[in-house]
Amino acid sequence: QVSLAESGGGPAQAGGSLRLSCVAFGYNYSSHCMAWVRQGPGKERERVATIDSSGSATYADSVKGRFTISKDSAKMTLYLEMRSLKVEDTGMYYCAQSACWLADQGEYNYWGPGTRVTVSS
Repeated sequence: QVSLAESGGGPAQAGGSLRLSCVAFGYNYSSHCMAWVRQGPGKERERVATIDSSGSATYADSVKGRFTISKDSAKMTLYLEMRSLKVEDTGMYYCAQSACWLADQGEYNYWGPGTRVTVSS
């Protein structure tokens, strides 16, 4: 079973930037897909960005043009660069992973504990 650990969360000002990281430990699927999922106070969980084994990325409309998902396979690390932060970006951010056939169904079976992002005006 894969273990994921997020870092990089914290306070930020609106208009500022943060970079989140997610390190994967243990077994990794040779063909895997990963995502960043967030949940703000009183909000439903939202999949904000995904990346597949080939590096192809997708973004939620709410973050498109502001967030960038990337990965460093050698370091087994997933990143989320967040720019032009808005108060609405506040929430817990989770790294998630699955085999891509599961990700295609919108499901992820491995999750990190999350890192909190708080954006103030």
